[in-house]
Amino acid sequence: MSNISAIATHEMRRLFKSPLAWTILGVVEFLLAMFFLLLLSEFMNPAPWNTGRGVTEIVVTGLFQISGIIVLLVTPFITMRIFSEERRNGTMSLLLSSPVSLTEMVVGKYLGLLGFCLVLLGLIALMPLSLFLGTPVDFLLLLSGLFGLILLIASFTAIGMFISTLTGQPSAAAIMTFGVLFVLWMINLAANTGNETTREVLSYLSLLNHYNNLIIGAVNSVDVIYYLIVILTFITLSIWRLDAERLHQ
Repeated sequence: MSNISAIATHEMRRLFKSPLAWTILGVVEFLLAMFFLLLLSEFMNPAPWNTGRGVTEIVVTGLFQISGIIVLLVTPFITMRIFSEERRNGTMSLLLSSPVSLTEMVVGKYLGLLGFCLVLLGLIALMPLSLFLGTPVDFLLLLSGLFGLILLIASFTAIGMFISTLTGQPSAAAIMTFGVLFVLWMINLAANTGNETTREVLSYLSLLNHYNNLIIGAVNSVDVIYYLIVILTFITLSIWRLDAERLHQ
């Protein structure tokens, strides 16, 4: 456990020493602040179709919907260097021959990435939390949305980390990660075709469907288990990938 903690701490420090990490934090906060103000303006001057909807449904849920898309766009840049840069710099063989087990290494690096992403999440959460200063907010719905965003970010991070083990080029890892995340995000559109079984399978595989359920307050075990399966699957695949590479050294 101490090895995992040390690796996670080292990875977080390495991320925060990178100008890219601070750029991502700044750009994400700027973009979401703009959308937050637009949503707040929409609440203050509601359109006919928003009649009867409160600040939580318009501003908080709307912000979480946009946050999911923004996080999808930036996660590939956060995860692209985690293993691919080690391979590009020629330090992968040293990493694989270290006395730390592959499981500890992968889990530690994953937690380091996740720690950075949770800092990003905390900055996002400050915006809807600021609404409590001026208006009542459905706190349970806010917590449900934050919980959904945590699971979404954790899934994105696990997928990006695995893809980073496949290549020595961070840019290639970023492109492949974005492609996989985009497909899993939009796969529900293909659910309109095919038979009922195909529609159910594609709908279940969609990251968007499960996320939408959580940000509207419909928390159920099916959605939570789905994200846990995605996280554990891609962490395990990362371990297997590195183990296979170590055996061929």
